[in-house]
Amino acid sequence: MVAAGYQSLTLFALHTPASLFEKDHQAVKSEVTRRILAGFSKYLEKPIESYAAKDSDGNLCIEVKTPQDLEKDVGLPRGNIFHSDLEFPWKEDGDQRKWGVETNSDRIFLSGAGAHRGGGVSGLAGHNAAMAALEFLSKLSGAD
Repeated sequence: MVAAGYQSLTLFALHTPASLFEKDHQAVKSEVTRRILAGFSKYLEKPIESYAAKDSDGNLCIEVKTPQDLEKDVGLPRGNIFHSDLEFPWKEDGDQRKWGVETNSDRIFLSGAGAHRGGGVSGLAGHNAAMAALEFLSKLSGAD
């Protein structure tokens, strides 16, 4: 395919919530696909469909995965690549966790996507886990 001049294009529409697809999954998926292709076409001389490869039946060679498809196919909760929704980096009222990385064990802290306040690739969860661990170790040594 490369020798024939074909290219690959990937679009991650990360802010397409799973709830959008809950009522009529296939119809909404088709509409979102149509809108994304129309958005690309605004910046091209011809509609993007005219550039896309077609299979032996004449269908466009595109693959669209909704959050529900990603959950089913690869186990991402609600299709979220961060495994949960990202959160603002500040503490919200009623949140009893100091750092947002605490678990049921005093010795285990979350430092990745499952942490609250941050998560994903922000680095905030790792920082907060380190701070919680230092605080925990300080209490053990009596160095408050």
